[in-house]
Amino acid sequence: MLGATGQIGRAAVRALAGDGWDVTAASRGGGRDRTWQGDVRTVALDRDEDGALASVIGDGCDVLVDMVAFGGEHAAQLTGLAGRAGSVVVISSAAVYEDDRGRGFDTQEEPDGAPRYPDPVPESQRTVAPGGSTYATRKVLLERELLAAGDSLPVTLLRAGAVHGEYCRTPRELYFVKRVLDGRRRRVLAFGGRSRFHPVHVSNVAELIRLAALRPGTRVLNAGDPEAPTVAGIAALIDGVLGVETETVLMDGPPEGGVGETPWTLAHPVVLDMAAAKRELGYRPVTAYADSLPATVEWLASELRDRDWREGFPKMLRNYGPGLFDYPAEDAWLERYDGIRVR
Repeated sequence: MLGATGQIGRAAVRALAGDGWDVTAASRGGGRDRTWQGDVRTVALDRDEDGALASVIGDGCDVLVDMVAFGGEHAAQLTGLAGRAGSVVVISSAAVYEDDRGRGFDTQEEPDGAPRYPDPVPESQRTVAPGGSTYATRKVLLERELLAAGDSLPVTLLRAGAVHGEYCRTPRELYFVKRVLDGRRRRVLAFGGRSRFHPVHVSNVAELIRLAALRPGTRVLNAGDPEAPTVAGIAALIDGVLGVETETVLMDGPPEGGVGETPWTLAHPVVLDMAAAKRELGYRPVTAYADSLPATVEWLASELRDRDWREGFPKMLRNYGPGLFDYPAEDAWLERYDGIRVR
């Protein structure tokens, strides 16, 4: 397993080891960050070093699970293991999809660039063109090259939604948890709080990996939770876990200067069709979003207890910028809103 100490990797190691597999957990840090129990072999591995991955695999393996594959180079690395790996399971992303007008996650900031997907999105939905310039295009390039080698190397590609759970480097739930811990009792949500970006808990991704390992084949499957709550629904669930009540102020339209924007904010819903995973693998979710949330919130609260969010989650800062918690801008907008409401 490559990327074994990442968010999904930790859960997948536990799931596979618990299912009786002999697991070799590979990561840059080796076993330094292990959170699993049991007899799991750990190795330190930089996959980009020539021959490093082949050396770890040695005479071969039944299944190679790859959490951290991107682009053509990693695809070539994996297809080069045909005959030595029985099958591979690779994490991709729902960000690969584009709508029938060519709009996707990469066009959202453009005028009229918000994608409008079918609800739900099947795996047959068109994707962006392969390339090397963005996260989505690199994932598509990876997918295309792996699928082309499907006759010699069975590959399951899992297009994950908004991944959540403990140990996430970019936890979207941080947006609401930190606000509550900072004493904020009003929040602003764009698009009427109706935005939906299908979440998937790490244990549900791990279950899909476990099932795919048992049933080698070449396929593309969505990876999602049993439901896709609205952003307003997520905010209310987090309030419930923390035992607070927060007033929600709804914007009818898009965010204004960053106010009203959350890590889930989309003009139109992204809901994944999970029928194929059920049909092909017999997938049944391990948990629902609401049921998994208390552990995530507790973990986030502990991470924020003694350090600034920017120190604890530097990738979150890089991805969303310092304006994620721009309270002065939010307060200024709310003052104008109150003035309009009074009149």
